[in-house]
Amino acid sequence: MKILITGKPRAGKTTLLKKICEKLKNQGLKINGFFTGEIREKGKRVGFFVENLKGEKEIFAHINIKSEFKVGKYGVNISALEKIGIPEIENAIKNKNLLLVDEIGKMELFSEKFKESVKTAFDSEIQIIATISISPHPFIKEIKKRKDVKIFEVNEKKREYLLRKIPELIKK
Repeated sequence: MKILITGKPRAGKTTLLKKICEKLKNQGLKINGFFTGEIREKGKRVGFFVENLKGEKEIFAHINIKSEFKVGKYGVNISALEKIGIPEIENAIKNKNLLLVDEIGKMELFSEKFKESVKTAFDSEIQIIATISISPHPFIKEIKKRKDVKIFEVNEKKREYLLRKIPELIKK
């Protein structure tokens, strides 16, 4: 089963994925993956971090990062994603664990290595739950068009339903 969670920015995709992760961990599933989150200073978002399930964390994007890769005011540090995210993808494939990816979005897609790893994971037999941007990026369109994926759009009304439904779809 390959599941994509999509929705507008701030719809709760990451929060839903984290809750699903906890639920599945409590059921004894072996899981690899990573989450992204906001870095806030004085109540304002100044960047994003990437963190794996072991708690290893790197700054992924920040207003003070000078980079050729930018999304809005944020410079993107693709090496942070490659250091934290790619080993999680590779370990999930190697160990046939459930893979959680947060997220397949604009910032992440600056990394060719990340795209290759995601494609390899989706071509493998492992189960995946990933959040994915609503952006019309060609790579995102390609992943969404796959016949082996089920796409759920999260919004306030569907959050609790999806928290029940998605774990039910994951095979033990």
